[in-house]
Formats: sequence, C-alpha cells, structure tokens
Amino acid sequence: MQSKSTVADAGAGPGVSLRLHIPDKIEDKIFPNIRDLAERLHFSPTDGRIWLDDSRMILLRTEAFGALRQELIESLGVESARGLLTRMGYLAGSKDAALARKVRPGDNQTNMFMVGPQMHGLEGVVRAEPVRLEIDSATGHFYCEVVWKDSSEDESHISIYGLGSEPACWMQTGYASGYSSAFMGKRILFREVECSSTGAAHCRVIGKPVEEWDDPELDMKYLEAQPLQQRRGVAPGSAPQPASGAPLPAGGGSGGHAVAIGASAGFFGVIHRINRVAGTRATVLLLGESGVGKSMFACEVHSKSPRANKPLIQLNCAAMPEQLMESELFGVDKGAYTGVNESRPGRFEAADGGTIFLDEIACLSLTAQAKLLRVLQSGELEHLGSTRTRKVDVRVVAATNENLKVAVEEGRFRKDLYYRLNVFPILIQPLRERRADIPLLLEKLLRELCQRHGRQVSGVTNRAMQALLTHQWPGNIRELENVLERGIILADEGGAIDIPHLFSVDESPANSTQLGLAELAALTPAMPSLAETIGLGPASGTSIDEWASGVIARQQSTLGQIEDALMQAALKSAHGNISKAASLLGITRAQMDYRTKKLPQPR
Repeated sequence: MQSKSTVADAGAGPGVSLRLHIPDKIEDKIFPNIRDLAERLHFSPTDGRIWLDDSRMILLRTEAFGALRQELIESLGVESARGLLTRMGYLAGSKDAALARKVRPGDNQTNMFMVGPQMHGLEGVVRAEPVRLEIDSATGHFYCEVVWKDSSEDESHISIYGLGSEPACWMQTGYASGYSSAFMGKRILFREVECSSTGAAHCRVIGKPVEEWDDPELDMKYLEAQPLQQRRGVAPGSAPQPASGAPLPAGGGSGGHAVAIGASAGFFGVIHRINRVAGTRATVLLLGESGVGKSMFACEVHSKSPRANKPLIQLNCAAMPEQLMESELFGVDKGAYTGVNESRPGRFEAADGGTIFLDEIACLSLTAQAKLLRVLQSGELEHLGSTRTRKVDVRVVAATNENLKVAVEEGRFRKDLYYRLNVFPILIQPLRERRADIPLLLEKLLRELCQRHGRQVSGVTNRAMQALLTHQWPGNIRELENVLERGIILADEGGAIDIPHLFSVDESPANSTQLGLAELAALTPAMPSLAETIGLGPASGTSIDEWASGVIARQQSTLGQIEDALMQAALKSAHGNISKAASLLGITRAQMDYRTKKLPQPR
C-alpha cells in the first residue's frame, strides 16, 4: 500500500493541538480530498463545544468507552449490549450519510460514498480501507468489502476481555449498515467476517442488501429494539443464549396489520416504551401529529402483548358520523331507532379478549366519552336501546393529534376520561425529527406501492434521495407515501424515480435544517475549522467588519462582485430554490428573483 500523510500541529485555542493523518491512495483507490469534511469540524474549547456541520460532537477517551462497554455487557448481557451499541452506530452512520449528500452533492457516487469511511477515520473510530465497492443507487445494486485497521472498538474490547471467538466491532458494523442504508435508500447489512478481537491481523466487513444474505436475521435482530433481558452477561465470545418467550421484534406485527419500522433515536425511544407497557393491561395514549404512524405503533402494542392472538379492532372516530358512533362502539339492539331491524354487537364486543384502537379520540361526542369511561373503569357496556349489561375484556389504545389538555379546558373533552386515558402516554416525533427512518420507510413503501399498482422501479436517483431526506414532511409518513406513489406512477417502467416524479411545481423540497443565525454568530468567531487549524484552508475566525476592512485594504473585490458571489452562494446552498435563497440573505423573493436575473451567465 502506497500512501502519504498530511501531519500538522497547530493551536486551535488554549490547550488545543491537532494532528491529522490522511492516506490518499489505497490499493489504487484514490480518496477524495478530506478538506470538505475538515472544514465542517469546528472547535470552541472555551465554550466546551465541538460541531460537525450542524451537529454537536464530543471527544471521548477509549478507556471511558471501554468501561461503558464492559458495564453494558456485565449488567445487560452480551446480546442486549451488542444491540444497544449496534443501534448507536447505525444512527451515527445514517446521520453521516445525510452529511455526505450535503458535502458532495455534485460528485460521483463513489466519492460521495467515501465520506463514510473518511468520517470513520476523522472521528477516530477506525481506519477504513475499501477493497471492493460496487454502487448504483438508481438500480439498487450495492456490494462493499472494507478492511478495518486500528479499530478503537476492538482495542477497548481486547484490553478488557482479551481475544475471543466472536467479532467485537458492534458499533462500527452498525455504523456501516446505517450509513449505507441511508445512502442507498434500502436496507444494507454489513457483516464482520474477520475481526482482530478473534486474532485476525485486521477486521474485514462485507456489506450488501439484506435480501442477498442467506441468514440476515442473525444480524438484523441487533437493529431491533428488544426488552432488556433480566440476566447477567455471559462470557464474551461464547454462543448467545436464546431468550425464552421473547416478544416479536420491532419490525414485527400481527398478520395483516401495519408494521412499524425505523432506525432513528426517536423511533427506538417509542419502541422501548411500547416494550415496557405491552405486557400490561394499561391503557396507552399515542400522541403526535397527523400521519406520524400512530396506527403502526398501536399494532406494535397489540402484537407484543399477551393478546397478540386475539382481535385488533381499529376505529377512526373522526370518520364516523356522530349519530352512529355510540352504536358502532357499544352495539345496538333491534328497534333502538328507525332502520335497526336486528341487534348487532359493537366494536368493543368484537375486540373482546383483544385490543381496540381508537384513533382521533378527541372527536368522540361527550355522550360517547361518558360511556367509554364506564367501559374503561368497569369493563361493562350496554347496547344502544338496551338496559342489559355486558362484560367485555378489552385493552384500549387511543390516539390523537390534538392537545387533550386544551380540549378539556374548552369543554370538548371530559377531564375524568382524559386522566383515565393518560395512564401511559407515548409521544411520537414527526418524521422531520426522525430522518434516519426515511430510507427504511422508503424501501418498505416502494415495495408495497409497486405491488399495489403493478409497476416496477429500480430505485431513486441521488438527487431524489437528497430531496427526500431534506424535505420537511409536514404530512409526515402519510405525505411520504403519497409522494412515493406519485413517483412510481410518473417514473418510467423499470427506471429510477427522480425529483420531478416526486414533487409537483408548488412542492419544492426544503433543505436541511441549519444552525440558527444567533448560534452561528456565537460559534464562528471562536471556532476555527479543523481545515484551518491544520493548514488546509484560509483562516476565518474574523468578524465580518474585520473581513470587510481587509477586502477594502487589499482592494480585492468590488461591491458588485461581492453581491454576485453572495447571491450565487445562497443559490448553491438552497439548491436553486429562489425562496430559500432569499430567506438565507434576508431579502424578499421578488428582490432575489430580480438580482438572480442580473447575475453574469456562465460562458
């Protein structure tokens, strides 16, 4: 292997010294220049803050990480500890994949993908040397083989447990799987086939789509949040012991019902709370915006409960006419009102022994609320038009996108019912705060929609994936499904979905969330980038007034040139979106449009 090193020491503030080693050639594979990544890493020692682009970072000693890893293994067991660390790496990888598309949006796929291995090294995790990389996001083809050297995770593991018989790069493997899945928009699974913790010279991992592995469940189980096993850790390297009576994994569900799927911290937070409450009889209240997937999580509650083999009955209270709501919920006797020629049971009787999911529960009438409260408290109900009491055993999962406290204050919702429903509330974050879920949702929805419409697409283009990852999704998962359905219909048969297939003229995809102006103003003067610290770029760290004085003193540019440069930079940052570029510069869209037309055209 031929390589060269860029090594420099420089002060980045009081008590800060940095060294950067950059191999630029590995087995005839050229790494892209790391300048674009290094320029996004900022240090502010006096404020105690490190930023990578718009994400806050920390430096952590490997000894501290090793101690944490040991405590997880000893207190939770190998399987649970491995799952936690794998999912931690998966989330980090998915975040870095979003950065890759942001940093190198116009580059080829290989250079864009190499952000992952380079970030692994920049973050001090491991030195990644790609051996083979085949990638085509438009067709979904992916194969990657990487050698890992000087793994920090192995170093921590070996220092405590010594050599064993099982691979130990759990967090790194999760990172590679998360990064590649988010990059490709489909589930990619990396498996460690050699590991230095087992005595190999270096670690070696292979990544390919989940469906191309013969036994993906061996590794996929670590990406699914499970209830913590109440047992001591077994010796690292020994065969894992199967858990008796383990509930269904996070991707599981009862037959025919929607399946919750995701990889974000917000998703796993919800799954962990569901795992806690599923085995009880407690009423669950799902909260969140419209379209966040409350019905899918309701299915998770049911499928992981002892009632999983009993009925799950779903009712959207907002879609039911008020005059029919009571009869639908509690049943009706013959002759109760005109048109009822026979008695029929309600949804609660249909769900006896199982679970009933009441969506949009804030839409119930006050009369229906009173009867629901009685069922929750006593397990008894009466048909409409009857005085006979019937016993039912039903677990209630309710959901709403309204603030029930406000509804109580306004007199639209009973206070006693609110307290009865609010036994175990679970807040589901909107999709814009769970962007790591998008690649997995994309794969699942594309598969279902292609089957529904009898169409076939090869995947999505790079720029379409970037648009999907940066759009704000005010309609959440429901909007994502609608956009993908449109894309499947408009895309060529067997071709890839592109941006014009996804968004209509008035639906320009939003850009990634940036740091606020006040936050940037506070950080910029005190935080030189890593690139500046090691001499890869010009020094910044000066105020705008000092910069302006320097421009005038050196007579570098005219006012018109500076304005044109700012306009072009804003347009580039906004990916050509005039409205977004205008907001970045603090001017109106009309002003931006006028100035854009006056920009010099490239020859």
